[in-house]
Amino acid sequence: MSEFAARLKELRNEKGLTLKEVAQKTGLSITAISQWENENRIPNLNAVIMLANFFEVSIDYLAGRIDY
Repeated sequence: MSEFAARLKELRNEKGLTLKEVAQKTGLSITAISQWENENRIPNLNAVIMLANFFEVSIDYLAGRIDY
């Protein structure tokens, strides 16, 4: 599993959120989030920024470049 997919799923689960809840809170689609978590699609930069802001982590963390 890619670092991005693993970290996205990990962050969502740590907060106890469903795909639907993340979608509602970010304005992203459930399908897109699911496809990113399952490595069927790669998110665009705007989506990555939105997710990083939502989960209060850096883009580098989501991409697996840093561990904090």
